[in-house]
Amino acid sequence: MTDDNSMRWRQGGCHCGAVRFEVALPERIEIEDCNCSICAMVRNTHVIVPASRFRWLQGADRLTTYTFNTHKAQHTFCSVCGVKSFYTPRSNPDGFAVTWACLDDPQDFEEVIVNHFDGVNWEKNAAALAHKSAD
Repeated sequence: MTDDNSMRWRQGGCHCGAVRFEVALPERIEIEDCNCSICAMVRNTHVIVPASRFRWLQGADRLTTYTFNTHKAQHTFCSVCGVKSFYTPRSNPDGFAVTWACLDDPQDFEEVIVNHFDGVNWEKNAAALAHKSAD
């Protein structure tokens, strides 16, 4: 399904299938490969979208949230399998950072550009991510 902005709704979810969502993404996307402490440990490359481009399908009641440091980022994960399919990023608290590998078909794009983000120095580099929720 495609809307007026050439977006297509793509489904995704956690490993066990308890959490399911869909997200509207264009055929060419940019994903963030962050080196902050949590992203580096879980190898979380993600695409940031505004809340208007994210829809729940099932499993909101299965989510558990973890926060640390400033407690602004809401790291949500499935309470059944432990997979973090998406989270609410510190840089865009009104949007979602969808884990690229948790899309049902992450290779089904015309182009995927990987941006390396220095999250270790988050305060210095956060302005680079601020535009993502407006895209």
